[in-house]
Amino acid sequence: MFSGADIVGMLTEAGITHVVWVPDSTLGKWENELRASRDIRLITVCREGEAWAVAAGLYLGGARPLVMIQCTGLFESGDSMRNVLHDFRLPLPSLIGYRSYLNESTLPGDTAKVYTEPILKAWNLDYRLILETSQRDEIVSLWRGCEATGRPSVVLLAEGRA
Repeated sequence: MFSGADIVGMLTEAGITHVVWVPDSTLGKWENELRASRDIRLITVCREGEAWAVAAGLYLGGARPLVMIQCTGLFESGDSMRNVLHDFRLPLPSLIGYRSYLNESTLPGDTAKVYTEPILKAWNLDYRLILETSQRDEIVSLWRGCEATGRPSVVLLAEGRA
């Protein structure tokens, strides 16, 4: 859907300084461009719960981080996310890959499609489902809005067929 250069451009335009991530097969394709960026620092963590904590520390230190994980990692990281976004009320933006959304045949019956959006709603997180590259400006606006509104937001990026 988006190239690495597209993602770097959007992150830079939104003022993101750090990407804290656990790459998946879709997000991982952007690694070379993210590492090559002069404006964005890429930080790889071992587990998704760790991503929220590292991003929180960066934010408290004056950076503008973004958490980038897959939806299955969102499931794993719920308690850490809850602490950072709701207890500490940090307005962190994130990009969450929505596994198999565009092509159920890659993982037939994948329950990630069943639970992802209900979990985001249960956590009271503002999110936008991104299906097309034409939604680029919506992504940048959502990420910029975190700081302005003082609320976290999620870009939920549909994954699957290109």
